Amino acid sequence: MDTELLLPRVAYFSMEMALEPGMGTYSGGLGVLAGDHMRSAADLAMPIVGVTMLSRQGYFRQTIEAGAQVEHDATWDPSQYARRLPAKVRVTIRGREVWVGGWKHMVGSHCEDSKAVPVILLDTDLPENDAEDRKLTSVLYGGDETYRLCQEIVLGIGGVRMLAALGYQIQKYHMNEGHAALLTLELLRERVAAGESRDKAVMGVQAHCVFTTHTPVPAGHDQFDYPLATACLGPIVKDLNLPELAGKERLNMTHLALRLSNWVNGVAKRHAEVSRTMFPGYQVHAITNGIHPWTWASDAHRKLFDQHVPHWCHEPELLLHAERIPAGELTAAHREAKQALIGLLQRSGGKRLETDRFTIGFARRMTDYKRPSLLFSDMERLLAIAKKYPIQVALAGKAHPRDELGKRHIARLHEWAKELGDRIPIVFVPNYGVEAGRLLVSGVDLWLNTPQRPLEASGTSGMKAALNGVPSLSILDGWWLEGCEEGITGWAIGEDGPHDDALDSKALYDKLEKVVLPLYYENPEGWLAVMRGAITKNGAFFNSHRMVRRYMLEAYSR
Repeated sequence: MDTELLLPRVAYFSMEMALEPGMGTYSGGLGVLAGDHMRSAADLAMPIVGVTMLSRQGYFRQTIEAGAQVEHDATWDPSQYARRLPAKVRVTIRGREVWVGGWKHMVGSHCEDSKAVPVILLDTDLPENDAEDRKLTSVLYGGDETYRLCQEIVLGIGGVRMLAALGYQIQKYHMNEGHAALLTLELLRERVAAGESRDKAVMGVQAHCVFTTHTPVPAGHDQFDYPLATACLGPIVKDLNLPELAGKERLNMTHLALRLSNWVNGVAKRHAEVSRTMFPGYQVHAITNGIHPWTWASDAHRKLFDQHVPHWCHEPELLLHAERIPAGELTAAHREAKQALIGLLQRSGGKRLETDRFTIGFARRMTDYKRPSLLFSDMERLLAIAKKYPIQVALAGKAHPRDELGKRHIARLHEWAKELGDRIPIVFVPNYGVEAGRLLVSGVDLWLNTPQRPLEASGTSGMKAALNGVPSLSILDGWWLEGCEEGITGWAIGEDGPHDDALDSKALYDKLEKVVLPLYYENPEGWLAVMRGAITKNGAFFNSHRMVRRYMLEAYSR
């Protein structure tokens, strides 16, 4: 046996995980966060193993045709990124034995004296399985409710069994959202089968489990009817009295994870407060999300930080010293990043944007609560502002294939881009992912975030922008409640309170017209000071090294 497997281990379970640009193992922010978690673990040489789904057909590849999102197959070849493992395990799904294989991908480090950490990709596309079961690890978040529950059986139960088959000796199981909650059921089954009473087994499972919740609204948590759960899981539902653990009316994956974990956290301070209200009786800690510094810094900023802040990628808190970077070099790095972005925008939209024109960036999952249309809600006001201060806009984002409202937002954005023409050049970058995201967060002048309060659990795109000296203009929600120092790291839209589209729209336009744009065009030194503030205050703190260290000290070491 490989001696590294004998080390104490944390197993980090996530339905999606952004590991490499060519691997279709993620769809959005949850997966990007999981990938950054593993990259920081590698940089910090932490004894961790990741578990996720192979998702051989990926999420989907997005193109835009006549302003509408079109989804295409995103199949990728796992043999280009991972090694097939000899181990196979069985899980029972709908009364059938389903074989689960695995692939091993190593997440490397870009820092000195660090090592790679493994991620196990679960795969049911095996000749031992029938055609239907072979598809369970094909499409990320695909299919109907039954397909989703079957996927979660593979992830949670199959993942625990695969780690055991590979010889990993796990001390802590970390569930990144409720998709992996069934791992607790497998751990409970093992203990009861070994002769422990159910109550003692519950306490034993709790001692080994950590749960991170990401969703601030009840409707966002996976729930399944018990007849379906019984059909898919079998007699274990009754044998372990699952309704007592996971909700009497329906199988609620979040409730199951909460009930069988001894350490639970939200992903920002406000989100933890909201979660404590949603889940009374549970102590919900706060570990604010972070982003992987090396991954999200532009090429120009990597060189700049290497020169002036040595060892920044291993100790990103050293970016506090970015104050020492000469003004001309910081400006030149941003200009280089902006030119790289403009190249992408020209390839995407055919428009040649201007390096000297103020560029607003908005890129994220296209869903209604993110309010992608808020910037364009008063076109007359926006055009009046643009006459005084020229602006251009870079947009990107995917809508879930079944989110018709999200798709309508994309269509409207393209209609507005056509209507505004050269008055406010707008380019939509299709197939938003890590590579395009890195160019966007580093190359725009301002990062815009307009979610409905209090629906933003954390948000991380603004952290990525800040690392590159790009300030945010954002609703006070999620991480921005902690990161916003008005006029120093960026600016707030409106006040901290329930969302109001009309008030938020007016506050957005007022802040752009009266504060942000005059500073950019009329006070370059003042603008540069805010760029520095974004790096030294937000870039130095809101990183995944700090986040992973806190998990290790507060959750994994308990």
